[in-house]
Amino acid sequence: MRLESFQTLGAVISEGSFAAAAVVMNLTPSAVSMQMKHLEQYLGQPLFSRGGLQVQPTAMAHQVMAAMREGLQQMEALRRRNTVVVEGTVKLGLIESIQPLVLPGTMRQLREAHPRLLLRPQRGRSSGLIDDVKAGVLDAAVAAQPERGRVAGLAWYPLLRRELVMIAPPDEKASSIHELLGRYDWIRYDRTTMTGAMGARHVRQLMPGKRSSLELDSVTAIVAMVSAGLGVSVLQMVDPGVCERYPVRTIRLGGSPPSLQLSVVTRKDDADSRLLQAVRDALTCALHRAR
Repeated sequence: MRLESFQTLGAVISEGSFAAAAVVMNLTPSAVSMQMKHLEQYLGQPLFSRGGLQVQPTAMAHQVMAAMREGLQQMEALRRRNTVVVEGTVKLGLIESIQPLVLPGTMRQLREAHPRLLLRPQRGRSSGLIDDVKAGVLDAAVAAQPERGRVAGLAWYPLLRRELVMIAPPDEKASSIHELLGRYDWIRYDRTTMTGAMGARHVRQLMPGKRSSLELDSVTAIVAMVSAGLGVSVLQMVDPGVCERYPVRTIRLGGSPPSLQLSVVTRKDDADSRLLQAVRDALTCALHRAR
C-alpha cells in the first residue's frame, strides 16, 4: 500500500469530499476515489459513509489516521531536510488554550533547527484568526477547524483532535450527565467560539430547557469555578495542566462525543513556503513531546 493513499485519506477527512481532497493532493477526483477504494480493500473495512457530495469518515478512518499521522509527518520532515537556510519572520496566531501546550516547545525547536526564523505569536479566537490568515494579517494560525463548509483559499493541516467532555466538581459521585445538569448550574463557554457552540448544542439535546447561569471566555476560569463546586460545564481540555491546579471530575459525553479538530491553517498560495513548513514541523514536534 502506497504512503500517498494515507495522505489522501487525511485530505478527504480534512476537506470533507473527494473533490476537495483532489485539489489539495493535485489529483483527479476519480484518482482519489480509487485510492480510497484500494485502501478500504486493504483494510477490509469501509472508511466512509457515502452520500451526495459529502462523505462522512467512519471511526475506522479516524483510527487509521491517528495511527499513521505521526509517521507521515516525520517522513515528510525527513524528505524536506536539506542544507537550505530557513530565514524570515512568521506571524502565527494561536487560540489561548493551545498556547501552553505547544508554544514553548515550538519556540525551542525553531531556535535549535532554524535560528534565523523569527516566530511572532499572537493570541486570538478561531474565527478571528482564520479571518486574519485569509486577509494576510497572519501567515498561519492554530485554530479550531470549522465543522462545516470551507473558507476559499485556505489550506488545513490537522494537528490535534479533542473530545468535548463534561467537567463536574471533584467530589461529585454521579455519572449521569442529565442528572448533573439537573442538579448544578451550567457554566457556559463563550457562545461565539466553536467549542462554546458545540457544547451548547449538546447540552440542549440532553436538556432543551436548560439555561446557563454564567458565561465565560476562559477555560481556566471555568475549570476553577467548577472545581469550587459552583457548577458543571461542557468544553474541550487541550491543556491537562489546568486540572492539576483546579481538580475536577471529567465525564465523557457518550459513545460518539462531539469533538474539536485543531489544525494549522495557511493560505493555499503559501502551501510550499519553507518558512511555514518549518513552523508546521515544529508545532507537530512540540505537540508530540508534550503528549
